[in-house]
Amino acid sequence: MGRWGFLARNHALDAVTVLLTITSVLELMIGGDAPTAPEMSLGLEAVALVAMVLPLFVRRRFPFGAPAAYWLLAAAISLADGPLIPSVNSVFVLGMAAAFLLGNVRDPRKGRIGLVLVLACMVVVISNLPGHTISQLVFTPLPFAISWLAGSILQERVLQAEAAEDRAARAEKERDMVARVAVAEERARVARELHDIVAHAISVMVLQVGAVRHGLPAGMADQSDALRGVERVGRTALTEMRRLLAAMRPEGEAPELEPQPGLDNLNALIAEIGRAGLPASLEVRGERVPLPQTLDLFAYRIAQEGLTNVLKHAQAHQAALTLDYQPGALEIEVRDDGVGASASDGFGRGLVGVRERVKIYGGEMSAGPAGSGGFVLTARLPIGPDQP
Repeated sequence: MGRWGFLARNHALDAVTVLLTITSVLELMIGGDAPTAPEMSLGLEAVALVAMVLPLFVRRRFPFGAPAAYWLLAAAISLADGPLIPSVNSVFVLGMAAAFLLGNVRDPRKGRIGLVLVLACMVVVISNLPGHTISQLVFTPLPFAISWLAGSILQERVLQAEAAEDRAARAEKERDMVARVAVAEERARVARELHDIVAHAISVMVLQVGAVRHGLPAGMADQSDALRGVERVGRTALTEMRRLLAAMRPEGEAPELEPQPGLDNLNALIAEIGRAGLPASLEVRGERVPLPQTLDLFAYRIAQEGLTNVLKHAQAHQAALTLDYQPGALEIEVRDDGVGASASDGFGRGLVGVRERVKIYGGEMSAGPAGSGGFVLTARLPIGPDQP
């Protein structure tokens, strides 16, 4: 079915052209309806008609030249045999097709030239018809002009559709590029936070190793040297991490001197969101358990991002933040009663931070309209022995 459809789309006009050419030759052989006696022999007339039609078969390679050649040959044949072209009815249909093809060329300038060519050649054909009238000169070219206009309108629609597709493709690429930049920026931010936490942990380990080394008795020189090596490697690692953090920090951005926040700072976050104009509540379910520093920070950032999105985009009157301590997992939910979309700012940035943090910890995330109205963001982070 697909093959036949392809053949029909690409060779239907060729098949019709062959059929009409055969019909025109048969019209000549049967006798035709020529108003006067033919000026060429029947064989020459048949050859002339076939030669006039042949350019239409190369229209794909010469979209302007092929139909233009048809009309030029028609005018030339009429100079040699005036009654021939008007006397063959099939030629009328082929002329309509050639005029349509000239209107359908992609270059508008060539299209206009094609219209002038069609009208001029048609005037030549009618002028060489014995006994022609003024009304024939005026009205006979009109169907061919209408056919040209149909081809021009169709081509304009095609160009408009292609332009729309091109704009949509460019917009999609721009959105994809902006989304990639947003993800890269958010990952860099997450990496800086993680490096801060790791650097603090290494500092604590180096200090503890130094304290142990200084507490060793004098007879444990080998152990002291080993611990001194650990201290040296730890300090080197801290130096390199500071350089890495400096390289990852955007130009002109000062180092963050305040400690990283955690879930203990949620009450302050709720109050800050309220002062910004969005009443918010906090509910904690289950038994709170101590969390690793990184997970504690990530959970706070997820809640912060969710509430900030509601404040900026949801057009909500209130928001609710829920922490649910479950066996082996912490579930964070941010729900609002807004009418807008709190998932994004139009470029996919809104929940990038949430998605990246959930991905790092191997958790699950969902965001979308709530059944009762508004928007709900849910993030589930594993805690305990199963966490990454």
